[in-house]
Amino acid sequence: MTKKLTFAAIALLAAGIGGGYALSSTSSGKPYNSILQDDPKPLVQTSYSGGAAAQPVDFERAAGTAVPSVVHIRTVVKFKQTQSRGGMNPFGMDDQLFERFFGGGRSFQRPDQKASGSGVIISEDGYIVTNNHVVDGANEITVTLNDRKDYKAKVVGNDPNTDLALIKIDGKGLPVMPLGNSDEVRLGQWVLAVGYPLNLDVTVTQGIISAKSRNIGINRQGSAPVEAFLQTDAAVNPGSSGGALVNTNGELIGINAAIASPTGSYAGYAYSIPSNLMKKVVGDIMKYGSVQRGYLGISMAPENLDEATRRELGVTDDGNGVWVADTDPNGAAAAAGIRKGDAITKVNDVAVTSSSKLSELIAMQKPGDKVDLVVLRDGKERKVSVTLKGKLGAMSGQQAAAVEALGADFEPLSKSDAAKLRLPGGLQVTNIRDGVISGQTNMRPGFIITKIGGITVRNIEELKSALAKQDGNFQIEGTYPGSGNTYYYGINDLN
Repeated sequence: MTKKLTFAAIALLAAGIGGGYALSSTSSGKPYNSILQDDPKPLVQTSYSGGAAAQPVDFERAAGTAVPSVVHIRTVVKFKQTQSRGGMNPFGMDDQLFERFFGGGRSFQRPDQKASGSGVIISEDGYIVTNNHVVDGANEITVTLNDRKDYKAKVVGNDPNTDLALIKIDGKGLPVMPLGNSDEVRLGQWVLAVGYPLNLDVTVTQGIISAKSRNIGINRQGSAPVEAFLQTDAAVNPGSSGGALVNTNGELIGINAAIASPTGSYAGYAYSIPSNLMKKVVGDIMKYGSVQRGYLGISMAPENLDEATRRELGVTDDGNGVWVADTDPNGAAAAAGIRKGDAITKVNDVAVTSSSKLSELIAMQKPGDKVDLVVLRDGKERKVSVTLKGKLGAMSGQQAAAVEALGADFEPLSKSDAAKLRLPGGLQVTNIRDGVISGQTNMRPGFIITKIGGITVRNIEELKSALAKQDGNFQIEGTYPGSGNTYYYGINDLN
């Protein structure tokens, strides 16, 4: 048996949908449920205390609490008719041969792509959390509740780095799943997985927590992915993405996201995003429109280093912790005095024994937050206070590089065009190349940018200035000519 899972043996739990995501304009309703407010106490704490279990486990009560709050999500990506422009058409024929058999009209229609997944209701007025890969690029999103009622949904925001997304339906008095504390989850604890696998009706399976802070290297969606999964042997299958992992109190402790399998179907291991990380991500999306993520500015050495590699990296101490392979000279860690060869053993008094745990703890902080680290150097522990920076912290003096990273060409809106559109001005996107915009949004050429992170933009210089003031996660606001609507595109981690 190999010790390392290969990427081919790991599968997301819903059919992937290519392209960017459709971020809608600001939705109405209550801003967010009280359980998702800044630095909240969990609504109900997990009752398990780690003692010897003597009482039988009541799965029926937990299932009855959780099932009404889990929804079925179906998505459609519509492809527009495309005109062949020479070369090979979609059937692989030369155009002349294609015309001989099928006529001179060389337009073709790609079929719609359909997929399904699951989601969890987190507010009475219709906010639902799911996986980013469930709704990424979808033109239509339909949500079916446990009572068979169907709703159209729109994407409020997403975070590819954690594979989470927040969608919204117009509902009232919906059943909200109580939020548990994933930090209190213990190995061997009984759990239930609830979702809509294989287009079946709602399904409940049971298992235990078999590992924590597991990094399986599956997330290829974001530029700085965070993987600190709860691993369970509760059976899940494609379609379960975005469903709930709950404890025996019926409280949400994770969002189901992936399985390890040689076939693409369940083979014994499933992975869930911890609820505390989900709470932070969703709370940021509701409050800011995108995730506010703090960065240490370090690269982490691989775990279980051999002696030669340890000497090469400057690691001089034995023991637990995450070894710093290098630091960004403009990053938060370097500013606090952390250097290559140090080992980070604690974050805010929480022990750190793996890079995935360190990533999870830092990802739950915002730029500007202070974290207290315990660092091992030359056999001695040091306490270091670090003020986290955003990903753009080291780029604020590189304004041209920040514009280039967007991957688009821009042209200031003329006064006459601005007057026709009743805008004070703006910067029109004339072309989109490979870059942050194409990788993180479904923005189309012609879009008129009016604001970056709430700052008015009318020309390239104002775009550079606005980008320099962002902390790495922000919204691009604007409109399309003739639409009359305001659109918002969330940007996470401008590289």
